[in-house]
Parts: sequence; structure tokens; C-alpha cells
Amino acid sequence: MGNVTPMRHEAAPEVEELELDLLAEALFQRYGYDFRGHERTALRRKLRALLQQRSLRTLSALQGQVLHDPRAASAVLRALHVPSATMFDDPEEARLLRQASTACLSGAALPKVWLADCAGAEQAWTLAVLLAEQGLLARTELHCTVASDELLAEAQDHTIPLERLAEYQASYDRASAAIDSTRLADYFHITGQRAVLLPQLRSRITWAQYNLVTDASFNEFNLIVCRRALPDFGPLLRQRVLQLFHASLAPFGVLALDRQFDENEALAAFYRPLLPMQPLYKRVA
Repeated sequence: MGNVTPMRHEAAPEVEELELDLLAEALFQRYGYDFRGHERTALRRKLRALLQQRSLRTLSALQGQVLHDPRAASAVLRALHVPSATMFDDPEEARLLRQASTACLSGAALPKVWLADCAGAEQAWTLAVLLAEQGLLARTELHCTVASDELLAEAQDHTIPLERLAEYQASYDRASAAIDSTRLADYFHITGQRAVLLPQLRSRITWAQYNLVTDASFNEFNLIVCRRALPDFGPLLRQRVLQLFHASLAPFGVLALDRQFDENEALAAFYRPLLPMQPLYKRVA
């Protein structure tokens, strides 16, 4: 069998840029999801991968499907939203969040955490396990927001194939601060060949559909985590979202970001680094 020639994108760069604008406008006008302020390089990379999957040559062809076929729109939205996480898939992030939660939740009477644009159930479950390890979860409210009703339903109904728990144990061990790491399975209820987080842990998680681009502050939090979605935001949208987080963060709360503040970041004056050279900031003003 001969080699398969990969699908090539045929539009000229200036045409592709116009197509990208039109597709983003179509998603906003037709479905209410606003990607117009997202970083262009990230949008192009994700959409080109989707064109390849769907055997399409141009974004215009994809736009035609999006306007007339909700299933195509769902595929585009899934491609552009934050990819689903697996449990403890980022051991360094887990270690940072353990330190952040100790710093800002231990002294709070009724601490609240916001996972903004959460990367699915397993990112939320990872943080729930981290908080349970530290004895913090029983009095902490964990608010997890996702961008669409479809992602919300998936997160609420999520289970894990039993064989994946053994794989996740290795990631958990790498992220653990304990000398003798707990069995990750101890945090799960097993039914047949599926596993789900224990009810007493899941009961501390509140799921909601929320749009970071358009929605207003909805609560005050002691810890806000948004490390996976922010890299896709363009400069103006990033500033809008950081202002939203600032309005939502309690005094002496901690903000967990994807990167350190820029030197000219106006909000930097209100924060000090929690750890050297890490994008964790405590609000001090």
C-alpha cells in the first residue's frame, strides 16, 4: 500500500487570517462562544489539527459545517477549549498547588477555591485529593467552572476505567510530598470496572458552566487556579481575565497562573510572589 499524502492547508496566509476572523465571529454569533480575543497562533494550531481530522482543506469549509451542523460546532468547541486533564498529569503543578493551598486555606474559616476553565473532572479530582491529604477538603468549597454545557455534563458524569488507576498511581507518587505515598485507589469507589471519586470528596465540588470572556465575578475565593486556559488568551483578553480574578480574590488569597507577571503588569503592585520564580501570587493589597 502506498504512502498517504497528508492533507495540506491551501489558503494563503492573509486569506487564512480572514477565515479565522470569520469562523470566530460565526462561533460567537451562532453559539455565543467568544474566541475572538484568543491568541491567534494557538487558534490556528488547534484548528489546523481539526481540519486534518475532518479531511477539510480550509477554515471556510469548516465554517460552513459549523453554521449548519451542531455536531461540527461541538467538535470545534471541543478542539478550542482546554484539553481534558488526567489525574496528576502535571506533578509540578500538583506540588505547587499543595504549597499554595497550605498558604491560603489553612487559616481561612470557610475557604473557597475556584478552578477556572477547569480541564475536566480529573483536574478537579486531583485538587480534591491534594486538599484531602492536607485535611483541608472537609471545610473547603471547590468551585469548578467549564465553558460549555456539554463539558459540564461530562465532568459531572465522569468515571475512570479501573486499569487507569494503576497508571495514575505512578503520577500520584511523583507528585506526593509524603514519604509513604497513599494508595490513590483509597480515594475512589470501585463499581465493576469503573472508579469514581468517593462521595465525601465529590460533595465538596460544585460544577457550573461559566464564560471567562463575558461573565462577571460570582464569589470571593481564597485560591484561584487558571494555569491551563490562560496561555491561549490574547493580551487584551488576558488582562480582562486577570482583572476578573483580582475582583474575585480575597485579601491574602493566592492566584495560581500559567506564568509570572509581566514587568509592566498593572496588577503586580497588589501581589507578591508566594515562591521564588513561580507563577503563584499572594494578594497583599
